[in-house]
Amino acid sequence: MGASEFRFFLSCDLNSPVTFRIEKLDGTLPVEKSTVSGVVSGAEDKRPELYVECALYIDGAPFGLPMRTRLNTTGPPYCWNELITLSSKYRDLTAHSQLAITVWDVSCGKGEGLIGGATILLFNSKMQMKSGKQKLRLWKGKEADGSFPTSTPGKVPRHERGELERLEKLMNKFERGQIQSIDWLDRLLLKSLDKIKEQESSKHGNSYLYLVVDFCSFEHRVVFQESGANLLITSPIGSTNEFVTVWDTELGKFNPSEHKQLKLARSLDRGIIDRDLKPSNTERKSIQRVLKYPPTRTLSGDERQLLWKFRFSLMSEKRALTKFLRCVEWSDVQEAKQAIQLMYKWETIDVCDALELLSPLFESEEVRAYAVSVLERADDEELQCYLLQLVQALRFERSDRSRLSQFLVQRALQNIQLASFFRWYVAVELTDHVYNKRYFSTYDLLEQSMKKLPPDVNGEDGNKLWQSLVGQTGLTAQLVSITREVRNVRGNTQKKIEKLRQLLSGLLSELTYFEEPIRSPLTPSVLIKGIVPGESTLFKSQLNPLMLAFRTEEEGSCKVIFKKGDDLRQDQLVVQMVWLMDRLLKLENLDLCLTPYKVLATGHDEGMLEFIPSRSLAQILSEHRSITSYLQKFHPDEHAPFGITATCLETFIKSCAGYSVITYILGIGDRHLDNLLLTDDGRLFHVDFAFILGRDPKPFPPPMKLCKEMVEAMGGAESQYYTRFKSYCCEAYNILRKSSNLILNLFYLMAGSTIPDIASDPEKGILKLQEKFRLDMDDEACIHFFQDLINESVSALFPQMVETIHRWAQYWR
Repeated sequence: MGASEFRFFLSCDLNSPVTFRIEKLDGTLPVEKSTVSGVVSGAEDKRPELYVECALYIDGAPFGLPMRTRLNTTGPPYCWNELITLSSKYRDLTAHSQLAITVWDVSCGKGEGLIGGATILLFNSKMQMKSGKQKLRLWKGKEADGSFPTSTPGKVPRHERGELERLEKLMNKFERGQIQSIDWLDRLLLKSLDKIKEQESSKHGNSYLYLVVDFCSFEHRVVFQESGANLLITSPIGSTNEFVTVWDTELGKFNPSEHKQLKLARSLDRGIIDRDLKPSNTERKSIQRVLKYPPTRTLSGDERQLLWKFRFSLMSEKRALTKFLRCVEWSDVQEAKQAIQLMYKWETIDVCDALELLSPLFESEEVRAYAVSVLERADDEELQCYLLQLVQALRFERSDRSRLSQFLVQRALQNIQLASFFRWYVAVELTDHVYNKRYFSTYDLLEQSMKKLPPDVNGEDGNKLWQSLVGQTGLTAQLVSITREVRNVRGNTQKKIEKLRQLLSGLLSELTYFEEPIRSPLTPSVLIKGIVPGESTLFKSQLNPLMLAFRTEEEGSCKVIFKKGDDLRQDQLVVQMVWLMDRLLKLENLDLCLTPYKVLATGHDEGMLEFIPSRSLAQILSEHRSITSYLQKFHPDEHAPFGITATCLETFIKSCAGYSVITYILGIGDRHLDNLLLTDDGRLFHVDFAFILGRDPKPFPPPMKLCKEMVEAMGGAESQYYTRFKSYCCEAYNILRKSSNLILNLFYLMAGSTIPDIASDPEKGILKLQEKFRLDMDDEACIHFFQDLINESVSALFPQMVETIHRWAQYWR
C-alpha cells in the first residue's frame, strides 16, 4: 500500500457485534469513613468489590441491553481484562453512537456504591471508528450520561492535557503498528514514560481515576456510513489550501481490476512454476502462524494468496488442507478442479479436520464427500462421539440423499446402539419446518434399509430389529400421558406417587409386562420387558419428573428419569461434551472420575436421563453439615487424612477438578448446591444445563462453581490436597486446549440447530467458547491464568447470598 493510499471498511458493511475489552482501573479509590456511635471505621476494613457496567447509546437513547463485567475483589490495581460483546452490531451504529461506562462497588452493604462514570464517542471527528486503548477519566460519584452531548465525557479536556496524554496517544498508535518499532529507542521511551507517570501522579496527588478500554482493531480503518447511503457529504471545497476529505464509497467492494489481477496471479499456467516454489523463512513463519488459527477465524486476502502460492509444498502437511480449501475460488471452474485434484493427493487429514469440511463454509460436494471418506476410518465409539453433530450437518448438504446421510445409515445398520441414537436424533428434527423433508428422507432410508437386513445368529431379522426401536416411541408417548395424569393430582408429592403406582398397576398395567421386549432408549444394547411399579416414584419439583425402574431381559433392573415440559436437547449436548472430554483426558492417561450420565431428548420438550444414585450438596450439607462427614459415613478410615479412605478422597478431588474445568470451558451457568450431586464413592457431578456458553440468570457468576464447602473437604486452601486439585485442573485444561479445534468444529456444526442458547446467536456463542481456550497463550502461561481463575472463584463470596435465596425458594416449593 502506497504512502498516499488510504484503505478502509464502511461501518454499514460490518455485520459483527460491537466488541471491546475492559482492561483496568488506574488511580486510588476514595476512602470513605463512617462514624457509628462515635467510632470511626476506615474503609481499609472493607475490601471494595468492583464491576463495570457498559451501555450503548445511539443519538442519546439507550440501544440494547447493558453488559457487566465479573466482580473484581483483587484490590488495586483492579484488572478485569474482560472481553465485552454487545448485542448490537457495528452496522447499527450512527455517527453519534457512544459508550456509557460506569464503575460500581457492591461492598457497601445496602445497595451499590457508585464509583464514577464516563462516556466515549465511538467515532472521532473524522468519522473514523476509534480503535486500540482509550484511557477514560471517570467523573467521581456520577453515573455515565448517555445523552448527546454528554455531561460525563471521558476525554481529558484539551486545556488540561499534558506531556503524559501526548505520549499515551503516541503509545496507542505504536501498539496498533502505526509507528515503526526501533528496539533500543522503544526501551528508552518506556523508561521515560514511567518517570513522567510518577511526576504527573505526584503533581495531581492521584486525584483522578482512569478506566482503560481497548477497542477492537480491524485490518483497515472503519469509516462511518449509514446503511443504504451512497456517499458521505463533505464540506464544500473552498478557495483555501486546506485538505478536503473525499470518501470513495466503492472501496472495499468488488473491483473488476483487482479480481482480474488476482486471477492472473493464480492462473493455472503458473502451476508449473508454483510446483517448485519454496517459502522463505519469513513466509514459512507466516504459514505456520496461519495453520495454528482456530477454525472460526477468517483468512485475510494476503493469507489466502500465501497458502495458494505454496500449495504444492504444503501437500505433506495434513493440517494445511482445510486452510488451503478455504483459499480456493470455487466459482472458478478450473481453479476448483485443480483444488479437488490436489485434495486427493494431500496427506490424509485427521477426523477432527474432516468435521470442519462438513461445516456450512464448504459447499462443494466433492469436498464433503472427501470428508465422509475420512470419517469412515473412525470406529463406532468415536463416531458416536460426533453422531449428534453429524445429524445436524445434514442441514448443510446439497441433496436429501447425500453421501453423508448414506454413510450414517450404513454405519447404523452395523451397530444397533448407533442405529437407536441415530433414529432418535433424526426423529427429533422431523418437526423442523425448513429441513423436515431432508430428515424424513433420511428416516425413511434408515427404515427401508434396516427392514431388508437378513436374520442374525439369534434369528432376529431386520423387521423385528426395527420394531424393537419403534417400540421406544410408543413407550415415550405413554409416559407423556402418565406424566399429565400425575400432574393433575391435587395434593402433596406422596399422593402423586400413589397415583403413579396405581396407574402402572391398573389402567396401564400393560407397561409392567411388554408384549415384546423393547430396546432401552438410553442403552440400546439392553432389552427391557416392563416397569416395576413398586420401585417407581417421582421427584418433588414443578415438572414432577418420573423415576421409573425397568425390568431387563436378564432379570436385572435399570432406573431412568423421564421429563416432560423441559427441553433436554441442551443437556444432551453438554453431557455429550462431558463424555467426549472424558475420553480425550483418558487418552492422555488422566482419569478424573467424571460421570457422563446418559441423556436422550425424545422431543423438543421431553426426554430421558440415566438415574445415578446420589444426593445434592444442599441436602448433604443440610443433614451432615459438611461433605467430609458425609463421605466418612460410607468410606471411614481412622488412620487416613480427614477420616476418609485415600481412594474416596482422591476420587472427590479429581471429579471436582474435572467438572471445574469443563463447566468453565462450556460456560455453564445457574450453578447452585441443588444441581451439584455427590455419589457415595466421592464422585461429584453436575446436572441441569439450562444455561450454557456464558449465559447465567444470576448476577456476578464466578468463572467456576467451586464453593467453599468443596475446598474445606480438601483440607482448605492451604492444604496439599487443594494444591493437587489445582494441579489436576491445570493439567486437564491444557490437555483439552490441544483438542480445541475438535470442540469448536462440533459446536460449529450445531450452529443451525434450534437449541435455545445456540440459536439465539451461534456466532457469538462459538466465539465465547473459543475465548475460553485462551489460544493466544502457551501451556505455561495458561497454568498461571487458570490458577488465578480458581483463586478468584474461591474468593467470590457474593454468590453465597444468592445461594441462600435459592435454598429458600426450594424449601417453599
